[in-house]
This record gives sequence, C-alpha cells and structure tokens, in this order.
Amino acid sequence: MAFNWFKKKEDSDEKNIFFERLKKGLSKTRKILSTDIDDLFTGKREIDDSLLEELEELLITSDIGVQTSMDLIQRISKKSSKISDAKQLKNALKEEILSLLNLQTPKQIHKAASTKPIVIMVIGVNGVGKTTTIGKLAAKFNSEGKKVLIAAGDTFRAAAIEQLVIWADRAGVQIVKHKDNADPAAVAYDSIEAAIARGMDIVLVDTAGRLHTKVNLMEELKKIKRTISKKLAGAPHEILLVLDATTGQNALSQAKLFDDALGVTGIALTKLDGTAKGGIVVSICNTFKIQLKYIGIGEKIDDLQDFNSKEFVDALF
Repeated sequence: MAFNWFKKKEDSDEKNIFFERLKKGLSKTRKILSTDIDDLFTGKREIDDSLLEELEELLITSDIGVQTSMDLIQRISKKSSKISDAKQLKNALKEEILSLLNLQTPKQIHKAASTKPIVIMVIGVNGVGKTTTIGKLAAKFNSEGKKVLIAAGDTFRAAAIEQLVIWADRAGVQIVKHKDNADPAAVAYDSIEAAIARGMDIVLVDTAGRLHTKVNLMEELKKIKRTISKKLAGAPHEILLVLDATTGQNALSQAKLFDDALGVTGIALTKLDGTAKGGIVVSICNTFKIQLKYIGIGEKIDDLQDFNSKEFVDALF
C-alpha cells in the first residue's frame, strides 16, 4: 500500500515537472494569448467587431492559423454579450480551444488493440526529430513494461541507422537493421517477422524523410505500408506523423501531404519548447481532425509525453 502511494506521488511529481516545463516552453505563445489579450481591454473596451478583429490577429500571430482563428472568433462572438473583461474572454477562449482539441476522430486507434505486436509506422520529413521521437517512444513503452523492437527503415539518410542503434541502446530495446541503402520495405518485413518470433509487444518502424533516388517518397512509404499489411493483417495499427512545432504553418502542409497519401492516425509534435508558434497544435487538430498523441519539449529521453489537452490549454494562458 505504501509503495503504491509513493509510486503515485512520484508519477504526480513527474507530471507537475513536465507541466511547468511545458508552461515555460509555451511562454512566447502565452505572451500573445494572455498578456496581449489584457492589452485589448485597456480603456475598458466592450466586445465589438473592432476588438474581435484585433483578437483574430493575435490568434493568427500565435500560428493558430487563419481558418481556425476565424472559427474561434465566430464562436466567441456568439458569447460576446456575456463577456465584459479580459479574464472572461480568456476563459471563453480556453473553453473553445479545448473543445476543438477534444474532437474525436474516426482515425483514432483503439488503445486496447489485442493484436501482438502493435505496429507503429513513424513518418515525417527529415529534421523534424523523427529518429529522436522513435527513441523516446521506445523508452516510454519500455518503461511501461512493453517489449519493444525498432525497425531501422531509414536506410537512405547517412548515419540514420547508427543514430537509431544508439537510441535503442539508451532505451533498452531491440533493433533490426540492414545495410545502408537496403530496401526499407524489406527491413519492415524482417522486423515484424522477428517481433512475432520474439513475442514483442510493439514495433516502431522508422522511415525515410527524403530519398536520394528518383523514387517518390510517398510511393516508397505506401510500399512499406503495403508490405507491413501483407506480413501482419491489420497492420500498421498506427501511422504516426512527426511534426516540428517551430515550422508553424509549414507543418500544416506537411500534415496534408502525408495524410492524403497514407492516412495519418496520430501526430507527435516536437520542439514545443521556446516556440511562439504553439497555436499550431490547435490549427492541426481543427484542420485535419487527427488526434495529437505526443508532445516533445526538450532533448532528454523522457521529454516526450502523452498529449493532455486540458494541461496544454492551461499552459497556454
């Protein structure tokens, strides 16, 4: 009983530390959404078209995006008669942003999938932190008592395999790798075969973010997806897109590109620490109705956490 109490306290302390770091990471965005909203009410203004226009500009500045900002303003304007100060406006905005983030998506993967192994295909352009995210996810799942195997499927990028080997070692998980420039689909196939034979719980499949050949990247990724599906019915169970928060609206175009080609089921958003573009989270969820699964706020192995919409919104204001 005492052990459980200490374990719960330890988990609670870790969550509090992560929340404080998230708040710190979102400080630039919070300045726009909180301090600047206070400034809107200087001189005891009423909610009118002029104020709503200025608020819309603030939302766009935080990279919430034009369409999502317009959607939020439309919702806020319906409540304008009940809003008389900055605090009430911020509370109304928090409620509306939270409702956008909590939208359920038909693409959501059921957590209690009974299949073993669960195959997670990780995609994204080079430079977004894909390899690092895989390493952190492996460590996270391993700490939860899961048997994890990484498939080193980015066979084109120099040192990508070596990088993953280091992460697998740090995370304490297994890895299947081929030589540089090997067929990525073959790596995925062999990895799932090995995972089935070894009784693994989760397979994390790394993929290329750019190819050095004339083969179209999306076609290559589709081939990997088909190969995984042939080897294990129903797989991949998750297609996780890694996006870099600091790229702002560019992340939206990446999400559209990958979603159109592969059907993205979840998003991991990296580099949220120190960006003024934290609003991109709201924009992505509203535009694509894809569930945001994980957020990263640093370089440490435990700096990737499950996305909690309420904590995120609380950290924004």
